[in-house]
Formats: sequence, C-alpha cells, structure tokens
Amino acid sequence: MEHSLELMRDAKTIAVVGVSSRPDRASNEVAKYLIDAGYTVYLVNPTEEEIFGMPVYDSVRDLPEAVDIVDIFRRPADVPPVVEDAIAAHAKAVWMQLEIVNEEAAAAARAAGLDVVMDRCTKIEHAKLLRA
Repeated sequence: MEHSLELMRDAKTIAVVGVSSRPDRASNEVAKYLIDAGYTVYLVNPTEEEIFGMPVYDSVRDLPEAVDIVDIFRRPADVPPVVEDAIAAHAKAVWMQLEIVNEEAAAAARAAGLDVVMDRCTKIEHAKLLRA
C-alpha cells in the first residue's frame, strides 16, 4: 500500500490549513469531504472565523490536540512557516496538496520526524481507500 494511503487509513485527526469559506475553493470542498468521511477536522486560517459552523483556528499550534495530518492549501513559498507550526504542534505528518511542492520544508519536516506527502490530494487518496 502506498504511504499516502496508509496515512489516510490510519489518520483520525486532520488540520486543513488555508481553508476557505468560499464553496468554489478546493480547500473548502476537501475540508467538507474529510468531515463527511468521519475524520475529526480542524480548520486553520487566520483570516476566517467560522466555516461549516465550526471555529477556525489561527495556527496548528492553537488546536486543542495534536493532529495526525496537517493538510496544506498554501502556495509552495508559504509552506515553510506551516511546517514549522506543524512541528511545534507535534503533528505526525504534513501533506501538501496537489501542485504544492516545497523540498526544503519537506526536509525540515522529515528531520523533525514527521511523515511528508507532496503534490497529492487527501480527498483523492481517501477515495482510493474506499475502492480498495
């Protein structure tokens, strides 16, 4: 089984960083999908206050618990501070969404003991699990 599928299979908690309140945004669609799939999802975006009737946190460090996956919807150049936040919050993995690759941030995450996935979508990977 691919590593990304194993992470999705074993995860219980996911922080969606960069989530948007706009339904036409991929981050909104994926966050809703993950909630509906039964994950405990924490929404992270300092410019939002509430999405789906849920609170939105300013950072991963502000979450009430350490999460299994930090799902990142940010431009590649904006990923390093999110990874630093994930490391400080004792997350288990960082996951950069489709078309998001930052090798330096990935190396920092791996050096801190986190699993790393880049350029993959949590929604697509979860759907693969359902077909397996």
